[in-house]
Amino acid sequence: MSDPLREACAQDGRYSFDAYRFLFESLETALALAGREDQSGSSRHVSGPELLEGMRVLAERMFGPLAAEVWRSWGVHSTLDWGRIVFVLVEAKMLNRQESDTLDQFEDVFDFEQAFELNYEPQLPAELGANPQPDEGPASA
Repeated sequence: MSDPLREACAQDGRYSFDAYRFLFESLETALALAGREDQSGSSRHVSGPELLEGMRVLAERMFGPLAAEVWRSWGVHSTLDWGRIVFVLVEAKMLNRQESDTLDQFEDVFDFEQAFELNYEPQLPAELGANPQPDEGPASA
């Protein structure tokens, strides 16, 4: 039984299979952020920057401030690397491309350290019922 995603990853050889799988997992997040999750056909298309935003959001949820390190462990060192993976998948006919889609759309969209480490703000799951209060120090007790 063949796995087209694994085959595309192996043929390219630059990035871990986990990067390819993560990209596909991020598509739904990107579509939701772009407000196109209920669309069909070419109306569901997201641009490079929209896809990257979905990937950033999902990575932050899954990996927190370690997201950049996880991505680097997969061989992904910049947003341009994500674009290269997208175009490998376009060549493998696993993703569709519009005329306006270019690799340049993926170049320097955001810096991993800035996005994941410097701007990280922990979020407690809503189901915990957490409602953090500002720290007023020991004098307020």
